[in-house]
Amino acid sequence: MTEWWRDAVIYQIYPRSFQDSDGNGIGDLPGITRRLDHVASLGVDAIWLSPIFTSPMKDMGYDVSDYCDIDPLFGTLADFDALVARAHELGLKVIIDQVISHSSDRHPWFAESRRSRDNDKSDWYVWADPNPDGTPPNNWPSVFGGPAWEWEPRRRQYYLHNFLIEQPDLNLWNRDVQDALLDTMRFWLERGVDGFRLDTVNYYFHDARLRDNPPNPDHAGPDTYNLQRHIYSKNRPENIPFLKRMRKLTDEYDARMMVGEVGDGGDTSIRIMAEYTAGSDRLHMCYSFEMLSPQFSARHFRHTIEGVHNGAPDSHACWSFSNHDVFRHVTRWLPHAESPEAIARQAAAMLLSFPGTICLYQGEELGQTETDLSYDELTDPPALRFWPEVRGRDGCRTPMVWDDSAHAGFSDARPWLPVKEPQAARHVAGQQADNDSVLSAYRATIAFRKAQPPLRVGETSFLDLPEPLLAFHRGDGGQALTCVFNLSKTPATLTLSDKADLTGPSHATLSGRVLSLPPNGFAWLDRAVGLLA
Repeated sequence: MTEWWRDAVIYQIYPRSFQDSDGNGIGDLPGITRRLDHVASLGVDAIWLSPIFTSPMKDMGYDVSDYCDIDPLFGTLADFDALVARAHELGLKVIIDQVISHSSDRHPWFAESRRSRDNDKSDWYVWADPNPDGTPPNNWPSVFGGPAWEWEPRRRQYYLHNFLIEQPDLNLWNRDVQDALLDTMRFWLERGVDGFRLDTVNYYFHDARLRDNPPNPDHAGPDTYNLQRHIYSKNRPENIPFLKRMRKLTDEYDARMMVGEVGDGGDTSIRIMAEYTAGSDRLHMCYSFEMLSPQFSARHFRHTIEGVHNGAPDSHACWSFSNHDVFRHVTRWLPHAESPEAIARQAAAMLLSFPGTICLYQGEELGQTETDLSYDELTDPPALRFWPEVRGRDGCRTPMVWDDSAHAGFSDARPWLPVKEPQAARHVAGQQADNDSVLSAYRATIAFRKAQPPLRVGETSFLDLPEPLLAFHRGDGGQALTCVFNLSKTPATLTLSDKADLTGPSHATLSGRVLSLPPNGFAWLDRAVGLLA
């Protein structure tokens, strides 16, 4: 196994909220470069940057108006080159977010496409005639609410937007569009990026006949999007040939990778992960949302990992507990925890024991919690539209906290989102020298994972234990570990089938063959042993 990404730990940076260097209250590339020493000190292998391209920022950069330039908010191409150079000096790979299912409506391609039905870019986006009564061509909804179609009076047609109205979907059926998008990827490969995180990778193609989606009777709201089974608006088989073209491009360069974001759950996500990573000519791995939910049970984690292993045995998964789109996991799972710090440490131990590639979200290493925002503090379109039933994504996007100075060291100016006291109290400087801090726990757990081949590359087999106990063996050749987690606020005791010793930064005690796990306790045993509750 030589590919660096297979056992990598990736650190996601949300550029707007990492470090401001020019005093405008918004994070930028020079700020990220300044703080890379902190990232490297964690022991991670790579950084993933959320979008930094030129954008009107209707969806905070996920609406791209120029795929080959940096938005002035974040800096310049020279700043990007300096960031890549510094990251590589520190031994960090650089992965960038590639948003190619849709562009901004301010992109020159769309400006030309919407003008008429007979120009050079007229077929670069998804256009359709109205029904005879003027309604949209089918029942497809937007993820962000309302129909996925917007009327363009100049063409007398609707265009498709799976997300915001300002994010028209590109027409990947058009080979010229594919070529243009591949050219933008080549642009960044030539600048030294080590990989791509492919946003909404299962949305690239739509059903050419624009058939209606069937209903999904299992969904209970509050959104309308999931009241349909999206068998025609996404997850189309035509995605595969384009993924192969993308893989052929990245294979022209040494040690590059692609990870696709699969925004589906359950059996559908497993099927897509299998299809998109099968063989050696598609994606290198897929990023699943299965562990980004409030579910916190041994059954859920086991079912998710075994589901991918059994349903997609040749695939490679990337797991995370938090990202820029969901409530931070310390807050989500707090009902199951003795304290925020306890669940933060246990989450690190559990995630970094899972098979596959691991992704951490900035601030996670501090035990950061979700920020409680009022309506007047919001910027996220879904929250602004559907408040208070939809709380939005701003609460997990508030600035990184570095020290006890104004705005937690993030900026000299008022930040674009507020830094509130509960979050500011968890700053880096305050945890740096504390051996009992969450930050120290993350560093120790990452180092332990790196030093243990069973955790990096070993096979995984689960032990049958009652809730709330999760346990599995990770084995590699003659080496093996037993990983044990108490997913509750109640102490638990287990009996070992054979003699073993605690290893790593365990949070448990072992007396003879009796393993005692405190609330949210966890343990690594230095061999594969059976356990009896």
